[in-house]
Amino acid sequence: MELYDTEEQQVEAIKDWWKENGKAVIFGAVIGLGGLFGWRYYQDSVVAAQEAASESYTKVVQTLAEQGVDAQADMQTFIDSNKKTEYATLAALQLAKVQAETGNLDEAIAQLEWAISSTQDAALSAVINYRLARVKAEQGEFDAAVAQLASIDEQSWASRVAELKGDILLRKGDAEGAYAAYTEAQQSGDASQTLQLKLDDLAK
Repeated sequence: MELYDTEEQQVEAIKDWWKENGKAVIFGAVIGLGGLFGWRYYQDSVVAAQEAASESYTKVVQTLAEQGVDAQADMQTFIDSNKKTEYATLAALQLAKVQAETGNLDEAIAQLEWAISSTQDAALSAVINYRLARVKAEQGEFDAAVAQLASIDEQSWASRVAELKGDILLRKGDAEGAYAAYTEAQQSGDASQTLQLKLDDLAK
């Protein structure tokens, strides 16, 4: 750094520096402030969009609860309009549940398969795979259902997965495999209250 002997020299040096760099400083400040306000605007827009999606989701789910499968067109419209959000995934889960309950198993599977391909949430993925396995079992696709369960690797799901696997194998006619799966479920902890009854029935 240069040393200046007098205050006048310092003032002149500052003036010279400002002539050379002033425009760049102002430009940088404008860009910086613009970026700050732009980012805040973006954040506000994202929050507003999320709130709007949340409100719409609540409405369509309520309509689905009241009208059942008759409301599936509205629910599908919501899903198509919000495909990049987890609200669409949740809506697909709700719609698939109603479709499965009314016997529209192919449609339910289509919704669940779309949901599993769209979500980035590990917890939701486990729920979707579990429901897919149940619906496929209802279709009599027992091997496909068991394979679907195998994709769930969350430890907290171990007991439920093993028990459902046992149920599916039992429906398939594989009592030995079912007993092994129920035993695995029992050893995994967090077993259901009916699990011991299932084991007792197979042991007879």
